Amino acid sequence: MPKAFWKGVISFGMVVIPVKMYVATEAKSLSFHLLHKKCLTRPKQVLHCEKDKEYFSIKDTVRGYEYSKEQFLVLDEDDFKKVPVRTAHSINILGFVEAKTIDPIYYQSSHYVEPEELGVKPFALLNKVLAQSGRVGLAKVSFARREHLCALRPLDDLMALTTMYYQDEIVSRKDLKPVKPQLAEAEVKMATSLVDAMATKFDPKEYQDEYVTALKAVVSAKFKGVKLKAPVEEPKAEVEDLMEALKISLAQARQKSKGKQPVAVR
Repeated sequence: MPKAFWKGVISFGMVVIPVKMYVATEAKSLSFHLLHKKCLTRPKQVLHCEKDKEYFSIKDTVRGYEYSKEQFLVLDEDDFKKVPVRTAHSINILGFVEAKTIDPIYYQSSHYVEPEELGVKPFALLNKVLAQSGRVGLAKVSFARREHLCALRPLDDLMALTTMYYQDEIVSRKDLKPVKPQLAEAEVKMATSLVDAMATKFDPKEYQDEYVTALKAVVSAKFKGVKLKAPVEEPKAEVEDLMEALKISLAQARQKSKGKQPVAVR
């Protein structure tokens, strides 16, 4: 059973709902260690002080805020616990907004939220109202030594809390100025038909990290002493005419949806 990393309340107006929060995602990939090339031994990472000319461990470190060049103010754990924000133990809902109005570029990482025993009914009530309204709770909550902006939304009988980037954390795109070409109506219609032909439903079970799977095969082959050759990718024929490329793509998409092998269209 997963362990809750945060406990507190959801608060909005005079309503207070005791809840627990869990990590909802984890990255999966093959891990590799840095080794000494000469003897394939894992090196020990050590900290070295240039001033005292000595090595030390992580337990001999403190956290310092650099308020001036090479001038530090040391903070300990008690200092971090005294940070005066109301969101340290509260998912403080600031308002409710339509989910579709939030650009996905603001979303960061997701967490599960479930009610404590005393909060079951108000939690279920909020969950149902959000689901019916298509809105999410725009909130703030503090953990991992920062106050997060976040969106709280229904997720079956739970809720999902997704942390968000603040406006000043989004890299400006004002200096990106792509050329705006003239689009022919026929091109728009053909591209629309292609998008319609490739329309599908999102089923997460259908998608896997093929690179990791292939990398595992490389590791296995090398362990067995089998020599592999780098795959040669077949070059795709480039179609310079946009309408012709759209026609070919549309024919391939339609045949694929029928379970047939695509053929070139002339």
